[in-house]
Amino acid sequence: MSAEPRINDRIRVPEVRLVGPNGEQVGIVSVQDALRLAQESDLDLVEVAPTARPPVAKLMDYGKFKYESAVKARESRKNQSNTIIKEIKLRPKIDPHDYETKKGHVVRFLKSGDKVKVTIMFRGREQSRPELGRRLLARLAEDVQDLGTVESQPKQDGRNMVMVIGPHKRRSEHKAEARAAAGDKTRREQGEAV
Repeated sequence: MSAEPRINDRIRVPEVRLVGPNGEQVGIVSVQDALRLAQESDLDLVEVAPTARPPVAKLMDYGKFKYESAVKARESRKNQSNTIIKEIKLRPKIDPHDYETKKGHVVRFLKSGDKVKVTIMFRGREQSRPELGRRLLARLAEDVQDLGTVESQPKQDGRNMVMVIGPHKRRSEHKAEARAAAGDKTRREQGEAV
């Protein structure tokens, strides 16, 4: 069964509850009378509520209706923000310089509005010292607390310990901020050129 509503001759019920082109209730009429009214007003008869008893049909311009619903669907998709989870992997005995590099990646991801999954991988005897991993994750969470918050506390998952950090601002706010900053930069450059 298609998602498209039935229109004009495809409506196969004896009578429908008819709604006029401006939303006014006409009443329960036979399908033949409704089709005749639709032809007289140069509109289509569209079944809007097929499960109602009797089904509800409306007089409307079907092409215009389809176009407007497609535009609404496109607008709603544009406003959706899909969350991206980036992953950073660390080891418990990480070098300070390597830690700063990984922390820089986490900061960059959070600034762009992405969530970050931080994984600490334990090998061999390191598995018997999970507090090293917890301490490292707590340090990282403290270092980036101005950009994001811990969404899921550190959990031991086999040989790994996992924590998720989410940004304070949503992705759309970050994009708007970046656009505004880019606009300021171009205005300054244009001011210097004049």
